[in-house]
Amino acid sequence: MNISKVKFDDKGLVPAIVQDASSKEVLTLAYMNEESLGKSLESRETWFYSRSRQELWHKGATSGNTQKIIDIRYDCDQDALLVLVEPSGPACHRGSYSCFDDSLLGKEVRTSEERFQIFNQLEATIAKREAERPEGAYTTYLFEEGVDKILKKVGEEAAEVIIAAKNRDQEELKWEVADLFYHVLVLLREQECPLDEILNVLKERHTPKPE
Repeated sequence: MNISKVKFDDKGLVPAIVQDASSKEVLTLAYMNEESLGKSLESRETWFYSRSRQELWHKGATSGNTQKIIDIRYDCDQDALLVLVEPSGPACHRGSYSCFDDSLLGKEVRTSEERFQIFNQLEATIAKREAERPEGAYTTYLFEEGVDKILKKVGEEAAEVIIAAKNRDQEELKWEVADLFYHVLVLLREQECPLDEILNVLKERHTPKPE
């Protein structure tokens, strides 16, 4: 990325929207100047400029909640950045996964009736659980037990799907497939493999090739 393409404002700053590269959840909005952007590109971890303290700060330097940079994009006007990251822990100083947890319109705006919207919501929730590790949450338990436990659950749920299908029990099948989907999404998060990558494979497989 050529920094000279970025248009900084009269204070030498450019807004940087930080987004989880896997779940696509917006994590925070911060600002970069030319030096912090340069450090971000060099280190592949986010560096910002604090307008209140008037100094550079390295995200996670004290908390350990660093953000590994996957890509940095600029908009059509070249005066805003989108920083795609793999977060290591919460993004917000409050200890939450994202700084954007509160809605002016209420929680109902987050529950779309679109057919596959639940996958987006579930992927974001799993990412939030991994970052925050709330005590008593089942997803926290899976991440803390590690990949072997997650793989065991994927195998168990796959077996339950087979049994339900063999028994022609559609009600049981719905529940078991839902459990399998959930555990597979947890596995993808643990493996740092975004669901989008799987969807891209499916798209490539089913896109007609030119004759």
